Amino acid sequence: MSIPLWFIWIAASMGGAGLILALMRAFLGPTTPDRLAAVDNMTTIILSLILITALIFGSSIYIDVGLVYAILSFIGVIVFARYLEGGP
Repeated sequence: MSIPLWFIWIAASMGGAGLILALMRAFLGPTTPDRLAAVDNMTTIILSLILITALIFGSSIYIDVGLVYAILSFIGVIVFARYLEGGP
């Protein structure tokens, strides 16, 4: 299956724009939960950019890296949310 190169570049540029907007929300967020949601959003966007990189280079190792990154970022967000909630 061949994906057109222009489609990949459009997807990557949209991901970059979304990453910039999420980064702005992470720095300017009025509350800490807003900032945490922005960081979670950034990890999702970065994961999609890692998968786009796997498409560009045609290497499956990036998919494995993306899976590990997704698991670690999910655990990190859950731990930080529990910390904000005041749980053990």
